[in-house]
Amino acid sequence: MAKATRDAYGEALAALGAVNKDIVVLDADLSGSTKTSTFKKVFPDRHFNVGIAEQNLMGVAAGLAACGKIPFASTFAVFATGRAFDQIRSSICYPKMNVKIAATHAGITVGEDGATHQANEDVAIMRSLPNMSVIVPADAAETKAVITWASQYKGPVYIRLGRSKVPELFDESYTFTYGKAKTLRTGSDVSIIAMGIMTDKALQAAEILAKEGIEAEVLNMSTVKPIDADAVIAAAKTCGAVVTCEEHSIIGGLGSAVAEVLVEHCPVPAQRVGLMDTFGESGTPDALLEKYGLTVDHIVVAAKQVIARKCK
Repeated sequence: MAKATRDAYGEALAALGAVNKDIVVLDADLSGSTKTSTFKKVFPDRHFNVGIAEQNLMGVAAGLAACGKIPFASTFAVFATGRAFDQIRSSICYPKMNVKIAATHAGITVGEDGATHQANEDVAIMRSLPNMSVIVPADAAETKAVITWASQYKGPVYIRLGRSKVPELFDESYTFTYGKAKTLRTGSDVSIIAMGIMTDKALQAAEILAKEGIEAEVLNMSTVKPIDADAVIAAAKTCGAVVTCEEHSIIGGLGSAVAEVLVEHCPVPAQRVGLMDTFGESGTPDALLEKYGLTVDHIVVAAKQVIARKCK
């Protein structure tokens, strides 16, 4: 089974709306695409379409939070983080407003919409803001768990969601633990730390490596900020080599976050699998992942390269 994280988001919102009447949902004229329309069908009086005005989206969300509501603000990731950065910074993060920004259509798997709609810098932008938490669920079940957690957490949260369907890694019993990595596979030769859609690919890469006698640990690092420094340090000490995997630029995202921990606490060879400081282009998701080096085979190659560096 495969399911898009944006679909799980819509379902989770509708379920939570019945439990907590303070939850309100805002959208910038994209409710059909972000799936907040699922919430709107059940609670039309608590869904607000602010139009194609992302700055206003964040300002209204901050105002509702100031009134005691729990706003979930949604639009495409490229618009949420790019067009409304000042409002997020000054109206949400600075006063630490209880706003949840659940942005969909992140990464190059947006596909045919092309470079202008492919947010490959959003994690870097949101990571830079004080008081902001950054979460990237790996599948539908984790998305639902994250949305439930976010509704109870006090403070700004950025949740990165995708357009395309992704394989199911967890079941409905999955529990999300804020700020903690989840070990999906143990190993001692190399640690593969992944987020979002790359987590499944990391597991597939580990299976291939195992057939060649290389035991790879796989960590799902869904909380990118605050990063689980203890898990990164433990991985470095156990394996002596680290590969990071993200559907995002290698600049400022998961790879950077992990590298920051390593250089300060346990320097070991590390290699980043992600977009190499480039914009995307129009194409099918699979074709784009192949072109920009975000496949299982690319992870396998990176693991072997970083292990070779470890042995020098």
